Amino acid sequence: MRAEITDDALIEAARRAISIEIDGLRAQQPRLGADFARACRICLACRGRIVVTGMGKSGHIAGKIAATLASTGTPAFFIHSGEASHGDVGMVTREDALLALSNSGETAEVLSIIPVIKRLGVPLVALTGNPQSTLARAATVHLHIGVPAEACPLNLAPTASTTAALAVGDALAVTLLKARGFTEADFARSHPAGNLGRRLLLRVSDVMRSGADVPGVHPDAALAEGLLEMSRKGLGMTAVIGEDGRAAGIFTDGDLRRAIDRAIDLRATPMHQVMTPQAKSVGAETLAAEALLLMETHRITALLVLDAEERVVGALHIHDLMRAGVI
Repeated sequence: MRAEITDDALIEAARRAISIEIDGLRAQQPRLGADFARACRICLACRGRIVVTGMGKSGHIAGKIAATLASTGTPAFFIHSGEASHGDVGMVTREDALLALSNSGETAEVLSIIPVIKRLGVPLVALTGNPQSTLARAATVHLHIGVPAEACPLNLAPTASTTAALAVGDALAVTLLKARGFTEADFARSHPAGNLGRRLLLRVSDVMRSGADVPGVHPDAALAEGLLEMSRKGLGMTAVIGEDGRAAGIFTDGDLRRAIDRAIDLRATPMHQVMTPQAKSVGAETLAAEALLLMETHRITALLVLDAEERVVGALHIHDLMRAGVI
C-alpha cells in the first residue's frame, strides 16, 4: 500500500511544476526573432481571418488564441482539426491565413489540412516543438515553441508545452494589437457586456438623473426648503440653481453638518449662504469612468451635470455608477 503523501511533498510537487513551466517560458524569449516578425507580417497582411487549429490540448490552446486575437483587433476563428477534414475546412478562404498548433508537428489531423491550404495559397504559420517535423517544414513560417521538459513528472502530459504555446500566441496577439493601434475603446466595443465595456462605453448621460429627478432649489430659498428637496430626491445633495438655469452651487450633507456647527437658523437662512459655490461637475457626454475618477479624487459621492452654458441638466450619484456596473 502506498504511503500517505505529506503536505510538504504536495507543496514541493506544485512548486516544481511551476518552476518547470517558468523554464519553458524562458526558453521562448530568445526565439522571438525574424520568424516571429514574419508571422506578424502575415497576420497584418491577411485580408480575411486568422484560422487557428489544433488537436487535443493544443486544440484547447488554439481556441483560446483565436478568441484573444478576435477580441484584440485581429479577426480570427478556431477550427477543430478533426472536423476540418470532414467539411469544416470549407470555411477557409483564399483571403485567410492558417495558424496551426502541434507540439510534435506530426499530428495527423493537422497535417491532413495542409494540401487544401496549399491549393488555396493560404499562408501557414506553424507552432511546434520540433523544427524538423512535417508541419514545420510545410509552413510558410515556423515558430519553435519546444520546452526543456513537461511539468508532468512522467514528462508525458502536455503542460509546459501548452503553456509555452499559449504564451507565444498571446505575444502574437498583443504584438498585432500594438501594430494596429488598437485602443481601449476598440477593446470595449468587442466586449460590450463586460465590466470593461461598461467602464469605457457608458457616458454620464446613460446613467444620470434628469428632469424631475434632479434636486434643485433657488439661491434665495430657505435652507429648510433645500433640506426637503434633498429628502424628496434621496441623493444627499441638491443643486442650487439661478433664474437662468445655471448652477450657482451645490448643497450636500457635508454642508448641512457645517451649517449645524455654525448654529445657523435652518428656516431663515437662504441657500446661497450655506451652499458650496463652483460645485464639481461633468458634462453629459463625459465617460462614466471619468466621472467616477473625479468622485474618487475629491472624495465626493455626487456630481452636477451641466451643459456648455453651465445649465443644470442632470445629477449623478455614485450609486448610479454602482448600479450600472461601472464600479
